[in-house]
Order: sequence, then C-alpha cells, then structure tokens
Amino acid sequence: MATTVYDVEEIQLQNGAIVKLKPLTIKELRKFMTAISKTAEVTTEDETLTILIDACAVALEKQLPELVANRDAFEDVLDVPTINRILEVCGGIKMDDPNLLAAAVLAGQN
Repeated sequence: MATTVYDVEEIQLQNGAIVKLKPLTIKELRKFMTAISKTAEVTTEDETLTILIDACAVALEKQLPELVANRDAFEDVLDVPTINRILEVCGGIKMDDPNLLAAAVLAGQN
C-alpha cells in the first residue's frame, strides 16, 4: 500500500462549500508563485489582497472552476483566515509566521 506524504485538510468556504486543501503540484505551484511574486511590486493593501486572491484561485481552480472563473462570486466566499489557510496548506506560505512578519518589518526599515 502506498503512503501519502502530505496531509489533506477540509475547510468550509463562506457559502458552505467544502474544499479539500493539499499541497499544489509543481505545475500548479509555478503558477501560484508567479501570482505571489507580484507582491514585490504593490503599493497598497488592496493590491496585495488582489494578489492573494489570485493565488487562492490558482490553488482552487481544479476543484471549483466555475466559482474561480466568476471573480465576484469567488471573492464572496473568502475571508482573511480562509485565504491564509489556503496559502499555507496549498502553497506553503504561512502569512502569520512571526519570523515572516519580523522580516517584513526589517525590510521596511531599510
């Protein structure tokens, strides 16, 4: 019997839909990282939020293609804790990591 080397986590979106989160495949991760890398160019929180939603769309597009295709409806099922969890489980990015936050503060001082 094969052993799975990652965990699958179920979460509920704001509309009640259940999605299964797992690490992205390499192909998906490349798209995800391309979306996330755009955060280096942003100047507002709104732009950052747009990029994080884009990254979540990459993570969920195979499970919820119709919802992801409708940006307004997709944004309506997300909240910040859900976005953070999707980014962490699927892309390995922990938004509330104290080390990440400290590095961001230090970067802002330079």
